[in-house]
Amino acid sequence: VFGRLKYHGFSISNYYLIGNEIYFTAELKKTKSSEKNPSYGPLIKLKRVGLDNKIIEIYKFRTMHPYSEFVQEDLISNNKLKETGKINNDYRLTSWGIIFRKLWLDELPQIYNWLKGDINLIGVRALSLNYFSLYPKKLQIKRTKIKPGLIPPFYADLPKNFEEIIRSEEKYLRQRAQNKLLTDLKYLSKAIINILFRGARSG
Repeated sequence: VFGRLKYHGFSISNYYLIGNEIYFTAELKKTKSSEKNPSYGPLIKLKRVGLDNKIIEIYKFRTMHPYSEFVQEDLISNNKLKETGKINNDYRLTSWGIIFRKLWLDELPQIYNWLKGDINLIGVRALSLNYFSLYPKKLQIKRTKIKPGLIPPFYADLPKNFEEIIRSEEKYLRQRAQNKLLTDLKYLSKAIINILFRGARSG
């Protein structure tokens, strides 16, 4: 509901949970979004920042309620980030979506993005514009000089908070600039071990 309201230009000023019911106030502040394909259905395309700052469409199995992308900016502003860099107490996530993420099923469609050349196998995570804006300007510039990756440095370094995620990506990009092949092989092997044997997940 919140996503649909934001899509149509409404701003959610307050909301309260009383028992099992949510009460909220909303005010029309903008015109309807120009987005032609809001997230809906089991397979979705999400706009992400790619090589040379170009917007690419990343395929995923939907793990959130429809239209969830339209409330992401508000959630980032109001909620702290978890250790994984994801939003804390993110009510957009569905019950079956949690299972999909634990099993890594939601990421499988990105293999198509890899095969068609949108992303590399190893590389920094493809970010939404809202998340991208949280990164330091210097890192933003470095990130957009290469394609995003299907398997990000997160799975190799297992950072504990957003600041460590930043340092992890900076380290990966620095090492990659010196030796791309060796760096990607090292991060791939570490990521496989952490995913298979340590249960590493993104959120």
